[in-house]
Amino acid sequence: MRIYLDNCCYNRPFDDQSDIVIKLESEAVSFIQEQIKSGKLDLAWSYIMDYENSFNPFEDRRISIEKWQQLAKEDIDASDKIVEQAENLMSLCIKKKDALHIACALHAKCEYFLTTDLKLLNKTINGISIINPIDFLKIQGAQDDK
Repeated sequence: MRIYLDNCCYNRPFDDQSDIVIKLESEAVSFIQEQIKSGKLDLAWSYIMDYENSFNPFEDRRISIEKWQQLAKEDIDASDKIVEQAENLMSLCIKKKDALHIACALHAKCEYFLTTDLKLLNKTINGISIINPIDFLKIQGAQDDK
């Protein structure tokens, strides 16, 4: 199964863990990342992840996040097709960077786009499920039970 984690997922473990939802999402992201390391999940990475992460003001976080690129099964480069698809997604009131992330995930044929961004979680995009890391684990657990 191929997945795409947006920037907020990579940053979630660095957020204030005193909020229970943030703590649970952090645990879910960490578990998912362990599954990526063990080869149970395939990770897609993109040029927009590189770009967005390059602006992370915290060097330790930036370095930690960029290491995930090495574990990606696919690293998507910029293309006119991705930009065109992102422009179409922006017509659904999706911000430009988020639209580029989703377009890259679609290009990589990811089944799931993981995010903690509440505005994105309300969107329906044909070809990919936009889902919170906690909900992803619930679905994955249900599939494992079959």
